[in-house]
Amino acid sequence: MLKRNPQTAPAEMKVGNKAPKMMDALMCDLLEAVTTVHKSHLKITGEGSYAAHKAMGEFYEEIGGLADGLIEGYQGLTETLLELGPCEAFSCSSAKDCVKYLNALYTKVDAVQAVCTYSEINNDLDNVKSLINSTKYKLIFLK
Repeated sequence: MLKRNPQTAPAEMKVGNKAPKMMDALMCDLLEAVTTVHKSHLKITGEGSYAAHKAMGEFYEEIGGLADGLIEGYQGLTETLLELGPCEAFSCSSAKDCVKYLNALYTKVDAVQAVCTYSEINNDLDNVKSLINSTKYKLIFLK
């Protein structure tokens, strides 16, 4: 990551905690989620596939904007650039697979929130969790 002068950096950056690396990894995962869920949405079949197709479509259309806002907000707040390096790609072949994927993504968001000291960033992360929860509801209960 590109860092600014440690004498003027926000407290989170000064103490050298793991939040910046975790944030970088999470942001990469959120951007990857756009592609992962979009691909899955295009190939979902079977019972309840229309509802799953729609739920996944709404998710991938919204998550990119949430991720973009988080990245810009975090970079502006910390005055650093995230690396946004490569991350693992996933494939979901069913609504059940997508729910598992979203559960894992939720866990990652929760872990970052546990170490992030910025309320505005945590608020934005809550919005990501709300989108995940809403999508899971639709995948599980709307058939």
